[in-house]
Amino acid sequence: MRSPKDFFAPLAVGAPQPPRQIPVRPSRMIHFFDPGNEKMAAKVPDLAKKSDVLLGNLEDAVRADRKEAARAGLVSIAKATDFGRTQLWTRVNSLDSPWVLDDLITLVTEIGDKLDVIMIPKVEGAQDIHYVDRLLAQLEARAGLTEPLLVHAILETASGVANVEEIAGASPRMQGISLGPADLAASRRMKTTRVGGGHPGYLVRTDPVGEDLSLGRTTYQQDLWHYTVARMVDACAMNGILPYYGPFGDIRDVVACEDQFRNAFLLGCVGAWSLHPVQIDIAKKVFSPSPSDVAWARRVIAEMGDGTGAVMIDGKMQDDASVKQCRVVVELADELAATDPELAAAYDAASKEIQS
Repeated sequence: MRSPKDFFAPLAVGAPQPPRQIPVRPSRMIHFFDPGNEKMAAKVPDLAKKSDVLLGNLEDAVRADRKEAARAGLVSIAKATDFGRTQLWTRVNSLDSPWVLDDLITLVTEIGDKLDVIMIPKVEGAQDIHYVDRLLAQLEARAGLTEPLLVHAILETASGVANVEEIAGASPRMQGISLGPADLAASRRMKTTRVGGGHPGYLVRTDPVGEDLSLGRTTYQQDLWHYTVARMVDACAMNGILPYYGPFGDIRDVVACEDQFRNAFLLGCVGAWSLHPVQIDIAKKVFSPSPSDVAWARRVIAEMGDGTGAVMIDGKMQDDASVKQCRVVVELADELAATDPELAAAYDAASKEIQS
């Protein structure tokens, strides 16, 4: 176990100082693309204008015989593209694969100055993060990087969920954690073949009315991922890092996708993965507080004054806990409005309307 005094010390001679606080930048959607696909690569400059995060995927969905092409493609794209405010992430191959070492060596030494975050799949425990942490420090020193790369873990195994708290606090590099529902379902032996979302068989049924057990009973579909997302959010909040919902695989079902993203948003997630451009707009909508919610939050903060005591607003009691909740909404709105003029205008208009 490392001493707390040494936690923020570089793990290699010449490596940059580890971060003491994770930068909070808009990341409502992490949009995945295959850097080895020429048609998809050609769309990257346009996608960069629409997305908070673009992620060059080297792992799942990239065939074994195309791994090297995807890696080389990401290097070329990173060098040739001005991403502006958009973050560039990558998901490398799993730590037990034959490709991950070359992924890390190549990407850190060739485009480490362009990458913001490296996503590590199938993290089982803190030991996986410790391995990556030390290796990145050595590679950063070799490449002469002045800023440390951040690490993002994916919860895709039962072991990962069981160890999520220690994963979240394993390194000062930890930026966040995402739910990986498909691999997690397989690891848990769950009987679903869907990628994220619910299942019609996972439900509760109202009690019977009368003697006939088949009449008057309504069913309600439940959320398969509620427990895992809530536990992940708590682990991230406890360690000052960011939680994300992962993929929603049914691209056509935009209604269910929006519902799943909103559940995650309300529970505390800051964003979700997008696998198709249509999901970019869904994530942007869902993970941005509504103008009416922002206006209400500003009103509560204003009427509470110094934030102590209690007041009645429209028949509802508000106290210091209300102010804390409202500040979460307002701070997020301010962060998003700083880079989104349309959202800033909508927030301002709603606040003026509620004041009048």
